[in-house]
Formats: sequence, C-alpha cells, structure tokens
Amino acid sequence: MTVPPPITLTDRLRRLVAAPLNSVAGWLHRRGIHPDMITTAGLVIVLVASLFIARGELQTGALILIAGLPLDALDGAVARIMQRQGHFGAVLDSTLDRYADGFIFAALSYHFAVQGRLEMLVLAQLAAIGSFGVSYVRARADEVDVSVRVNVGLFTRLERLAVIVAMLLMPGLLLIPALLDIGMLILAVGTNITTLQRLWYVYRTLKRRGE
Repeated sequence: MTVPPPITLTDRLRRLVAAPLNSVAGWLHRRGIHPDMITTAGLVIVLVASLFIARGELQTGALILIAGLPLDALDGAVARIMQRQGHFGAVLDSTLDRYADGFIFAALSYHFAVQGRLEMLVLAQLAAIGSFGVSYVRARADEVDVSVRVNVGLFTRLERLAVIVAMLLMPGLLLIPALLDIGMLILAVGTNITTLQRLWYVYRTLKRRGE
C-alpha cells in the first residue's frame, strides 16, 4: 500500500496564492518574459542580498531577500502557462536554488569570520551542509532507479528562507542581537534533522516496496 506524502507548508502556500500568482504569471507571459529569465533574476537578487549580509547590513539583506521571494514561484507559474514541455527549466531552477543557498551561507560565514565568531561560522557551515543534504536526498530519491517523491521534513526551502529572513530582520527591529544566534542554531540543527527525516522516509518507502 502506497502512503501519500504529507502536505507541506510549501504546498499549502502555493494553493493559497495560486490565483494572484497565475494572474501575474499570465501578465509576464504575454509580455514575452521567459521563466528562465525569472529564475536567473531571482539568483541575482539573492547575490545582491548576500553582499549586504556579508557587509553586516543584515536588515537590508533581509528586505532584498523578501523582495525576491515571489520570483521563486513565478518562474514555475509562467512555465505552466506557456505549457513548457522540456525539463531543463526544472533542472536550472534547482541548480540556481543551490547557488542561492550557497551565497547566503557564504555571506553569513564571512560576516561571522570578520567578527571573529568562529562558533557561529561553524553553525553557518553546518546549516549549509544540512541545506544541501535536504535538497540532495530529494533529488537522488526522485531519480528513475529510485522513484520516491520526497517532500517531507521540517525544514524545506520555504521554512529555511523564513528563518533566514526572520533572524536577519528581527534582531535589529526588536534590539535583541541573540535572535541571530538562535536562528543560526535552529538552521544548523533543523536542516540536518530534515536530511535524516528524508533519508528515513526513503528507507521506509523502499522497504514497503520490497526494495
């Protein structure tokens, strides 16, 4: 018996914003905006945000990240409207998402290194490793020889971005610097737990299939 994967926060949010998202995507499509252009623009915005983060301008970096968030969903919406047949767009989107994660955690690592906070640098690196692990398990499990759709886990990309934005923005607004450290710890632990959750899900699914 096949057990359907649980509905994630990302799934719920996509359903919630589907109507306005499709409206904007239709407008972009009519003006000849290709989804790959949107995907690339999203990476450029993350790169700019990361430069501000590395310089210690954390709130500015958070606001730029927030401004770029809609592009994460718009590229796929435009691709569906144009009835794109090829798979390159999905591969490009996934690849550039990994670069985006790398930019953010590299910026945080640099920020902590400049401050001489090596313990926080280690947490940033652990969060980066966990983030790549979360994505890798899904990508590897989705391949033809495994064919397990993996969306489970506490820290999918949406949750990671939410924590990153909050930990960059809130310390300055609430004047509680420790919130950045807490957010970094949550990411370092949460991403690696999610990687293990996904591995366990794949193991159980393959076990039920007798593989």
